[in-house]
Amino acid sequence: MARLKALNPEETTGKSKELFDTIKGKMGMVPNVMKTMGNSPAVLGAYLGFSSAMGTSTLGSKLGEMLSLAVANHNGCDYCNSAHTFIGGKMGISPDAIEAARHGQSEDPKMAAALIFAGAILDSKGKVSNDEIEAVRTAGFTEGEIAEIVASVALSVFTNYFNNVADTEIDFPKLAPIAHH
Repeated sequence: MARLKALNPEETTGKSKELFDTIKGKMGMVPNVMKTMGNSPAVLGAYLGFSSAMGTSTLGSKLGEMLSLAVANHNGCDYCNSAHTFIGGKMGISPDAIEAARHGQSEDPKMAAALIFAGAILDSKGKVSNDEIEAVRTAGFTEGEIAEIVASVALSVFTNYFNNVADTEIDFPKLAPIAHH
């Protein structure tokens, strides 16, 4: 049972209603995470703005989804684990690549470096070592892309923590998170 109420977009008014209408126009539906964030138009607006900005990231949508999967599983977020597995599959990411990303791994060396760096960010609460920065740089990431990996992790932490607090009802095919070691 969700601990924070998901609003009904048909019964919502004001700024949240405007945001829900925009989401529904783009996605054809309003996911439960956004219905729940809608309790605060400031929170929903912040999420949509951050998410939209990251949509222009030079990392690309495939790596973005893989980072989201790795972070969701690190943080034990059932909702994001299920959502990003579903979205990744719809984007054409193979089931094997999705499973590897859930473990913070990839067969692609550059993507693997990004996922390892994301894990280092999470494990150190952002206080990564010079060696960890150098490793992601050596893998071919620019200063801007390193900043985008940090931002991608931060956006995922925001949604993971929000869903973990709210116990958001999952409206995607449900998967159990992988226990973080």
